Amino acid sequence: MDAATTPAPTVALLGTGIMGSAMGRNILAAGLPLRAWNRTPDRARPLADHGAEVVATPADAVRGADVVMTMLGDAADVLAVMEQAADGLVEDQVWLQTTTVGPGPLAGLASFADEHGLVLLDAPVSGTREPAEKGALVVLVAGPPDVRPLVQPVLDAIGSRTLWLGDKGRDGAASRLKLVVNSWVIAVNDAAGEAVALARGLGVEPQAFLDLVADGPLDMPYLQLKAGKILSDDLSPSFTVAMAAKDAALVVEAAREAGLRLDGAAAARARLTRTAAAGHGEDDMAASYLASYPPPEDDEE
Repeated sequence: MDAATTPAPTVALLGTGIMGSAMGRNILAAGLPLRAWNRTPDRARPLADHGAEVVATPADAVRGADVVMTMLGDAADVLAVMEQAADGLVEDQVWLQTTTVGPGPLAGLASFADEHGLVLLDAPVSGTREPAEKGALVVLVAGPPDVRPLVQPVLDAIGSRTLWLGDKGRDGAASRLKLVVNSWVIAVNDAAGEAVALARGLGVEPQAFLDLVADGPLDMPYLQLKAGKILSDDLSPSFTVAMAAKDAALVVEAAREAGLRLDGAAAARARLTRTAAAGHGEDDMAASYLASYPPPEDDEE
């Protein structure tokens, strides 16, 4: 059966937050049947307007699906939701695991896949809200080659590029590369916030700094994007502080297990954690800029 006559795979989407909902809309726009579930049902219902079947339980979502896709908070969330889905899973079902979990926690998910006879694809995505909405994510995938024809329409719907990184979903090749990418993203975000804070602290107009580096070897779009969010006081989330703090912790832990000490990553984790504790966990990660300032002292009674 050639690609023209192969039925479109039915996708079960577990998790419809900032990333999942955007990915779901692109899956539907590509003409693929979609069943969607989210812990908070109201966040899944908008997908019904685009043609999704919104269901009440993870088991309802995965029952009969060709591809099960998870886009949740962390490895513990993924495992808990997949355990709820267990009654609907069948042997040889393909599990496209797109949540950033890190190579260590991936082992627990691989064990669950083995217990239920699932074909695990380690498939974290590189990109935030905007590329997710445009279907322009970069998908990093490791898993058996024989399921590629089945999942390729899903990968093409959510991403502009797919990097296949090996034929074993459980060895963490994709998750390891994703942490390297995220270490860079977090470092640039942190540096952008500190540069803006330092400029203001020294009485320098931050835009003068951005204009100085513009179009030169020290410039990059991500610097301009994150600094721009700070300067426009727009902290609407593209990728939240809470999720960035989680990823920073994964980077630090993976480095420790590799015998490395990443001082910058540890500092970024501390800044992001402090920012979240100050009530900015659901703001864009650019809000870590606020950690440059000491908290206001409590008013004396």
